[in-house]
Amino acid sequence: MEYYIIIVSFLIVIYLSVKLEKLEGRMKRIQYTLDQLTKQHGLPENPINNELRELIKDREDVKAIKKARENLGLSLLEGKNYIDKLKSDIR
Repeated sequence: MEYYIIIVSFLIVIYLSVKLEKLEGRMKRIQYTLDQLTKQHGLPENPINNELRELIKDREDVKAIKKARENLGLSLLEGKNYIDKLKSDIR
């Protein structure tokens, strides 16, 4: 009986991992589409990005993540990913 519970739990974890991976892929495609639409239509980017770039240039990544989280309502991981994307755009 214990093995049955372990096997079922393991299968559930695998299933959820696969679903999460698919959702992450979808989110990346949606973000790419949004970025392309923003560029095509000449929409301005978020004004906070300039401040965040300055913090990044000053090597204040932690402050940049904190500011992004406060202003954009992001989670810690989302904030880090947002700053990492800005960093890659700078280079």
